[in-house]
Amino acid sequence: MTRIDRYILRQLAGGLLAVTAGLAALVWLTQSLRFIELVLDRGLSFLVFLELTSLMLPGFVAVILPITTFVVVLFIYVRMNSDRELVVMRATGLSPARLARPGIMIALVAVGVGYFLNLWLVPLSHGAFRLWQFEIRNQMAAILLQEGVFSSVGSDLTVYARARDRDGTLRGILVHDTRESGGPVTIIAESGRITSTPQGPRVVLLNGTRQQLERPPGQPPRLNVLSFAENSVDLARATRQEEVRSRDSRERSIPELLDPDPEEGLRPREIARFYGEAHQRMTAPLTALTYALVGLAVALTGQFRRHGGGLRLATGIGITVGLLALGLTTGNLATRDNDFVWLIWLHAIAPGVVAFWWMVGAPGLPRPRPRPASA
Repeated sequence: MTRIDRYILRQLAGGLLAVTAGLAALVWLTQSLRFIELVLDRGLSFLVFLELTSLMLPGFVAVILPITTFVVVLFIYVRMNSDRELVVMRATGLSPARLARPGIMIALVAVGVGYFLNLWLVPLSHGAFRLWQFEIRNQMAAILLQEGVFSSVGSDLTVYARARDRDGTLRGILVHDTRESGGPVTIIAESGRITSTPQGPRVVLLNGTRQQLERPPGQPPRLNVLSFAENSVDLARATRQEEVRSRDSRERSIPELLDPDPEEGLRPREIARFYGEAHQRMTAPLTALTYALVGLAVALTGQFRRHGGGLRLATGIGITVGLLALGLTTGNLATRDNDFVWLIWLHAIAPGVVAFWWMVGAPGLPRPRPRPASA
């Protein structure tokens, strides 16, 4: 590696780290705002909040890494061109392909990081994230209750509390439970307190009534009303051992997506979606190299202009935005119909091949030529 390669590579590596970290932090901040209420209003530990939200970072980085690679490569080379650095390097006899070598090297590093994220870290972190969500819903349901709000614990249990005292006592409680096989149950109580048990949180109710609407076969509906001094309701829908948590595509490995377990009973539409997403995950890191080659082709070809940086930036950004939109279209099409999976690979590889071909000056390819100097 020559000194010029190290000089360009150092700028590219620093820019890529800074831009990727900054953009990931921005996305993390916007996405974590929906969890901050759990800390401020519902008593969730700040360390748990950090652990929960940090599990989303690998997925963010995997998505933005190809884009940040393109942005850094294009801007660094355009800036070097505007500062006449590339002009001097060309004057020493370096070809566009030779100047592009550091950009290709940093893009290959981004491809390797992308495969590490997509094939291992993202499924692992997303699985842990969903496990935390499952834990909050089933074992920490108490923090989901807000005073003055009808809070749903799962899809079959709704709890309302008019007020919550400083010591945790709930006032004016209404519970609507549709888990009972005999019919829906509505409980109204003056007060109550949430307690933790090995089976999950329970709310102990004091001085209330329990109403259940029963519908015996062949008989008219019958309302049973029971007054009680103390009663308890299980807020957890089930423990982990009792409920099988469904796993979505992002927490599955590539073999699990390509060949799902038949015992899961997946529908053909879900199997097709998993197959398409597996190929999307395998090709997504390659787009970092493709987008970088597009940026290099835009920055290193064409005539030198003293004030031409803006046009190069606009051209490169426009091409890449079009490729991003095309990638979303082909991805959606391939997940609906697996006959179009080849389009995912074509989108990930073909633009990079064309960009490299244009950059190195393929034989027979029309190239802009400098204008002759006027007398």
